[in-house]
Amino acid sequence: MSREVFDVERVLAGLTLEEKASLTSGSDFWHTQGVDRAGVPAVMVTDGPHGLRKQAEDADHLGLGDSVPATCFPPAAALGSSWDTGLLRRVGEALGRETRANDVAVVLGPGVNIKRTPLCGRNFEYFSEDPYVAGALGTALVAGIQSQGVGTSLKHFAANNQETDRMRISADVDERTLREIYLPAFEAIVTGAQPWTVMCSYNKVNGTYASENRWLLTEVLRDEWAFEGLVVSDWGAVHDRVPALAAGLDLQMPSVGSRPDDEVVAAVRAGTLDESVLDGAARRVLRLVERALPGLRSDDSFDVDAHHALATEAAAAGTVLLKNEPVDGAPLLPLSGDFVVVGEFARTPRYQGAGSSQVNPTRLESALDALGDVPFEPGFTIAGGPDGDDATLREAAVAAARTAGTVVVFLGLPGPDESEGYDRPRLGLPDNQVALLEAVATVNPRVVVVLANGSAVSLPWAPHAPAILETWLGGQAGGRAVAQVLHGTRAPSGRLTETIPHRLADTPAFGSFPGEAGHVRYGEGVLVGYRWYDTRELDVAFPFGHGLSYTTFVYSDVRAVLTGEGASASVEVRVRVTNTGDRAGAEVVQVYVRDPEASVVRPVRELKGFAKVELEPGASQEVALTLDSRALAYWHPGLRRWVVEGGAFVIEVGASSRDIRGSVQLDVAGEPLWGPLEAMSTIAEWFAHPVGGPLLRATLVPPAEVVVDETMQAMMLGMPAKTVADFGLTGFDHATLDRLVEQVAAQA
Repeated sequence: MSREVFDVERVLAGLTLEEKASLTSGSDFWHTQGVDRAGVPAVMVTDGPHGLRKQAEDADHLGLGDSVPATCFPPAAALGSSWDTGLLRRVGEALGRETRANDVAVVLGPGVNIKRTPLCGRNFEYFSEDPYVAGALGTALVAGIQSQGVGTSLKHFAANNQETDRMRISADVDERTLREIYLPAFEAIVTGAQPWTVMCSYNKVNGTYASENRWLLTEVLRDEWAFEGLVVSDWGAVHDRVPALAAGLDLQMPSVGSRPDDEVVAAVRAGTLDESVLDGAARRVLRLVERALPGLRSDDSFDVDAHHALATEAAAAGTVLLKNEPVDGAPLLPLSGDFVVVGEFARTPRYQGAGSSQVNPTRLESALDALGDVPFEPGFTIAGGPDGDDATLREAAVAAARTAGTVVVFLGLPGPDESEGYDRPRLGLPDNQVALLEAVATVNPRVVVVLANGSAVSLPWAPHAPAILETWLGGQAGGRAVAQVLHGTRAPSGRLTETIPHRLADTPAFGSFPGEAGHVRYGEGVLVGYRWYDTRELDVAFPFGHGLSYTTFVYSDVRAVLTGEGASASVEVRVRVTNTGDRAGAEVVQVYVRDPEASVVRPVRELKGFAKVELEPGASQEVALTLDSRALAYWHPGLRRWVVEGGAFVIEVGASSRDIRGSVQLDVAGEPLWGPLEAMSTIAEWFAHPVGGPLLRATLVPPAEVVVDETMQAMMLGMPAKTVADFGLTGFDHATLDRLVEQVAAQA
């Protein structure tokens, strides 16, 4: 391949109309289109996001066959639970090295869609139910990957929160909910890390396919967030490339033949598609090629052992100790004395989800192998695992548990339960696993449950297990990581990035998921995840942010100092954290904001900052976090912008959304919340306006014989001014109202 400088503008100027149209389509399943005559090579993109899934050279053309070996890092459900941006940056750097070593230009990830419901089949690929966490961790991962000279594809933009009917469903979401919940993670990563590409989702957003949604792809992504890269479709998400190009899509993947290219050429020649639009898309494809060429010309390799060690560290960091109650005077974890291992997942690990993100690992360690020579009973059957009779397996496990010091039971969701393409069939574990746990607990109270699942599962069986370790899906080194955590050579330091509910009926989207007749209504609005459970004061199994350690932490000296006002406000939050136990450990300090005086419905608290600190026994550290005005703001539906409403705010510092260790109240000077006035503005809106209020009050004077009591006053405040003008009050008619509207507009 030539090492000459790739001059994008020179190349673009020399392309024919047909060649430019061809650049907006892939050449096959994984490659962009090259133009040999102009010296434009095809570059390869491939699946991620927790490991490279590059198809082998002799793989099938549909991209469904075997892939080359690559490190299978923990999926986002586990990585997210680490709350560790530094770790995510290092994992990203490792992913970037493997991508570059395999001559791939772009790894397709990360996915940062919000976990609206625990039943979403692809939740294992997403970080959190909270947009701040997803944005912070996604920014770190993207920055790490792209530091190695390869690109990322931030996905799936936007509102792709289910797999059911994902290629046709319309996600019907009001703009405030989009702005506060479903777009902020994308915004944070675009503005903070500039991913090389953004991948549009399959679904419609408010009736328009994402691939043809100009508001999403141009007005928000490019005009507001200043995205500089390329917009690529999800595979098969484009239905008509001409309107997609006009909306802001640059590249349709995969290739579907020459028909769309021909339609683009015809549209340009007919004048229904401006050639400058096509030029913009082709230019961005060429810029992607230009950025990728240095990496593709390298002969880099990567350290397989070092990456496996990093995968071990990441799996342990994302492991959440949900529960560790004392039995016989001491917690069961870390393990001491003899123990028996029960559960097929110890031998046959669940370490990643199914679908396009499946990685062919460089090696795979089971927990049973990592734990060494210990007694083992499979206890139950799982789909795809060894055959057997559940009753017989359970009986053998009970016999082993009866004489054991401690029983470590490995439970989880079967692989087919969690996949791209369809949603989960249930919230709970399979009945045969629950039956095993209950039978074991009847003969031995010293039970530790180790869970393997990509999203929250219900835990009605929790009273049978004094200790519960949530490992999510730990990647190829998850077995070694869980063995180290069980033995205490690594401390669990993960925290929940999603609430674990008791029942499906308690979840925010219950009743409006997965939708019907081609639409799914996001009726819960901004009350998603812990925002829903905490605001409605619903009991949960384990709250957002929760996670124990093998030590304890005390918070003290919580302070918050406000600077500025309105859109220029900022808050510096400080807290001292002390490790009061006898082991080293890591704590995740979480900062929440409350707006108890809001004029709109706001969650009782929202996460706006966090920091992970590692402390030796007895050590203490002051943690400082700065919140900008966005942390205080909400999206105003009428003004269609972020606003900081004046009044009292409460800054809370805690170890979870329901474990608040200290708080400070601040009085914040807000910003003007009035918009333009018109005839259909309410009397209350007129009165609140600094110009319109005095004008209307001087004009709208009821006759002396009319008594305006509190009831009448309240009713009139909610009426449009035009309606009041219809009542024929002396001195206030439509002509007067029109004059007032003009006066307000002139003075605004």
